[in-house]
Amino acid sequence: MKISTQRGLSFGISLKDVEVPDILRHRVATGVDYLDGVFGGAGLTPSSITFFCGGAGAGKTTMMLTMANGIAGNGANVVFNTNEESLFQIKLHAERLNLRNGIMLGEESSVTTLLAKCDRLRLADPDKPFVLIVDSLQTLEDDIAIQRGAANTVTPERCLEAITSWCKDNNTMAVIIGQVGKDGKFAGKNKLKHMVDAMLELSIDLKGSPEKNPTYGLRILAMSKNRFGGGSQQYYLQLEKAGFSVAAVEGAEEDDD
Repeated sequence: MKISTQRGLSFGISLKDVEVPDILRHRVATGVDYLDGVFGGAGLTPSSITFFCGGAGAGKTTMMLTMANGIAGNGANVVFNTNEESLFQIKLHAERLNLRNGIMLGEESSVTTLLAKCDRLRLADPDKPFVLIVDSLQTLEDDIAIQRGAANTVTPERCLEAITSWCKDNNTMAVIIGQVGKDGKFAGKNKLKHMVDAMLELSIDLKGSPEKNPTYGLRILAMSKNRFGGGSQQYYLQLEKAGFSVAAVEGAEEDDD
């Protein structure tokens, strides 16, 4: 794995001489209480990449469109790229959720083309934070897969590496929907988990029965990994036609500078 993190700093530089770019000190709020909360209270960190996992029917697309709408409403540029649904389906989904902010859409399957097109949008408006949401990692191909005419088991790894490097080089942010098993938990190679900064999971509470479990049928949103802080809060969410609402919260809220 070759992830670029070079910032012109020489090997052996003293820690006291490292100056952190100001952009890395200011998180990008999603404008959605349960999402900002699960990220530690203030939203996404520039240069970060998040894996988002959830089982079929959990509401992944609803949550990511809601996130995209909130980010756009807070003044950032956000691209929602999907090969899981058509853009017409995405439009209908957004109408049901009453999302009205300027989400930019794409349906690129080549990770090289996707990042190049994102760069054109990013450079056209360089003063705004830039967030890329991908649905999903398994629908992307890199140049190697395209040349061979087929993807293989390491194609997602190479695609994720490309997006991660892009985020680190440009202080952009990405949220990538990833492969899950029948239980809604991450089912890809463990190497993918180590390549990302955060692991966000959405599941449905089906433990016990409705009579004995007060949270039965609710969605559970939890952060299992976050290099930038957060992860102590777990949200129980009700999913209805208009989107998610918070039913209960477990864990202490993170203090944020």
